[in-house]
This record gives sequence, structure tokens and C-alpha cells, in this order.
Amino acid sequence: MADDGSLRQAARRIARVRLTGRGVSLLCTGAVLAVVGIVLALPDVVGLGAAATLAVGAAWLAMGLQRLDAGRGALLVTRQIAPNPVVRGQVADAHLVVGAAAHTGAAYERLARLRLSEQAAHELAGPTGIRATVSAHPDRVAVRYSLTPTRRGRWALGPLLTTRTDVFGLVRTTQPLGEPSSVAVWPQTTDLHARTRVRGEVDRAATGARLASTDDSVLREYVAGDDPRRVHWAGSARQGRLMVRADESSGVRPVTVLLDRVLLPAPVETRTGPWPTQRSVQALEDGERAVEIAASVALSFLEAGHPSRLVPTSVVPHGATSRFVTGVRAGRPTILDMTVDLHGHRNAAESERALSATVRSLRLDRGQEEITVALLAPVAAAVRHDLASLAAEGVCWALVVAPRSEGFGHDAADTVADLRTAGWHVASCPAGTSADRAWALLQERAE
Repeated sequence: MADDGSLRQAARRIARVRLTGRGVSLLCTGAVLAVVGIVLALPDVVGLGAAATLAVGAAWLAMGLQRLDAGRGALLVTRQIAPNPVVRGQVADAHLVVGAAAHTGAAYERLARLRLSEQAAHELAGPTGIRATVSAHPDRVAVRYSLTPTRRGRWALGPLLTTRTDVFGLVRTTQPLGEPSSVAVWPQTTDLHARTRVRGEVDRAATGARLASTDDSVLREYVAGDDPRRVHWAGSARQGRLMVRADESSGVRPVTVLLDRVLLPAPVETRTGPWPTQRSVQALEDGERAVEIAASVALSFLEAGHPSRLVPTSVVPHGATSRFVTGVRAGRPTILDMTVDLHGHRNAAESERALSATVRSLRLDRGQEEITVALLAPVAAAVRHDLASLAAEGVCWALVVAPRSEGFGHDAADTVADLRTAGWHVASCPAGTSADRAWALLQERAE
């Protein structure tokens, strides 16, 4: 099996070899000389034409069978991306080095005749593509370029494509070199730290104003109703606004942010899927907005000192029993990493099953002091009944996102009305609403 695989790889390498202009001229010249020599019975001319033809054939086989990552002239590729993960719309710097595995003349000769072309997913290249800066040295070639990802997800970078010619310039071949790298792209998040009315309202709904404590270490912005004795004057002077101490050990309630994945488009195979239409592009943008809202809300509570978790809907809701994260340094990457591979369900029936299963799992795992903030699409009556059960055991907030397309199957007004009747605090917004606007709508429901 290994020999068969090696033979197939060698055949693919040979198939990639192409003649250069010089090689075509030499091959044609050799063929003409061979024909003329045969017609005129001139063995020397036949030999000269055959030699030219054989030279082109030998160069073809030599270039096709030669591997850049093996032998005395082996080359190695190292690639570094910083930061990785990178936030959508922000810039990441990539550093690529092609160097000799050993200090040999064969390796240096390969480097001198090598042309490089980096492969990158379209989602990483950004609207202007990749512009690289190349610096060549005798023992290595260094390439620096920037990535500006346009979509959340996990995208491939590489392998490196190399183009080289033989010593006489007769043939040219293109071969991949090195292994591809994976670049994780986080969603953009909006700093909602200054808009804390919702956080203050949900806290006071059960715990009231907090009393002072000597072991407080988390600061958040002051909201109406906070005990003035909790004002942290040194932190307020640094921040330029009133800051209060939030008790990490008591009075800070855990927060679960529930994301209904029906708001995200279903995954589409890039190579075999349909050509993207304006509607599908709009669905992708609306899905990104939904993920950004959910991540922004979860991080907002986390930065305020609340243990937080982001729970996307799933038919097998293993995520519903995930642990809460605390601390911005460790918790922020954990929450954002959960969003990288999120996509929609395959169909509406699966979406309803996933939401029902996740809500039931959350109810079994729910603590008495837990706050639930849900980002939902209009849902069926049976699913609304499952959601209503959560409000009987704690504080529940929901943002119902009305889809752009008609005939979605369920009415947003019915979902809002039923959830409010069950005790949820509900706001609604159209698809594509920004995170800060969605947060403002939740504030209005808190007033």
C-alpha cells in the first residue's frame, strides 16, 4: 500500500511538470533534426536531434521525481501567525520561512531557483488580497504578509506552492511544500461594559443592593441602586467614571447565554455547494451578527464578575452542562473559542429538537440564582412551553430575532407574547441588528 501511494505521488509530481518556452523550442528543434536526418540518411543529424529530445525528457523526469522535502537538498517550511486566534476584521501578521534542512550546496541551489506562492482561504485574504514582503538569504527565504479575515471560522493557510525550473530552463514544475496551518477567527465583539443597566436590574431582582465587603476584587461600573459604600474611588479615578466593587464570592449570580443556532446558516461545502447568492450572503451576515451579540453579552457579564457560559443549541446538549468560566483572562478565550466552529442546523425540524433538548438540559442543570439570557428566533408553541418552564425558576431574558424572509414558519409576535406571559423579559429586533443596539433594547425592557 505504501509503494502504491508513493507511485501515485510520483505520477502526480510528473504530471505537474510543464515545458518552458526554451524547452518547447529545443524539443521542436530536436524533432525536426531527427526527421531531417532520417530522410537524408544523416546519422549524426539524427543523433543530434535525439540528444535534444532526450535532454528535454530527462529534465522532465528529473524535475517530476524530485521532492523538495527529501534528499541532500531538502527544504523545510515554518509558518507563524500572530495573533492566532485572530478577531474578524482585525489584522494578523504571518511570518513564513523556507530554509535548508542541511547546509548543502544542493539546498542552496534549490533556494536560489525557487519562486513561492502562499495559499490562503478567501476568508483570510480580505478584500485586498495578500501582499507579501520577501527577503532572500543564501540559506533561507523569509516572507512576511498580513491577514485580515472577513469571516468567523477555522480557515486553512497553506500549503506553500513552489515553482522552480531546471538548471537549463527547459521545464518548470509547481509543487506544494510543507503542511497547511489552521487559523481560528473569533467573532467581533462589542464592549458593552458601559451599558450595565440590565446587569444591575437582574442582580437586584433577587439580591438587592449589595453591602460592602473587604475582600472584593472585581470592579464594574456603578448602576442606579448600588450601595454608595461600594464605590471604589481609586478605580473610579483611573477609569474616569464611577466604579463599584463586585463581590466574587457572594451576590454575583452565574449567567448562561443561550444561542439558538437556527439563526445561523447551515454549513455548505465550499467546493460542491451552490454558488453564493445575495440571499445566502445576507444569511451569513445575519448569522455573524447573532454570534456577535451572544458573545458580546456573555463577555459583558464575565467582565462584570459573573461566572458565565455560552450554550449553543444542540440535539445532544453536552454544552448545556459545561462549566461556568470566571476571570476575563481565562474566560474570554474559552467563550470565544466556542464560537469558532458554530454553524446552523441542517433543517427546521432538527433546530426545534435541538432547542427543546438544550432547554430541558439547562433546566436540569440550572441553579436557583442563575440568570439566563437567550438569543432566539421565533419558535413553535411546543418549544415555547419548554422555554416558559425556565422562567419559573429564575431570571430569564430573551432577545427574539425576527428573520428577514417571510414564511419562516413561526410568528415573532406570538413568541414574544407567550414568553412575556411566562415571566420572561423579552425584547425583539430584526435580523442583522448590531450588538450595542440589541443591548439597548434589553435595557429598555429593564426600565
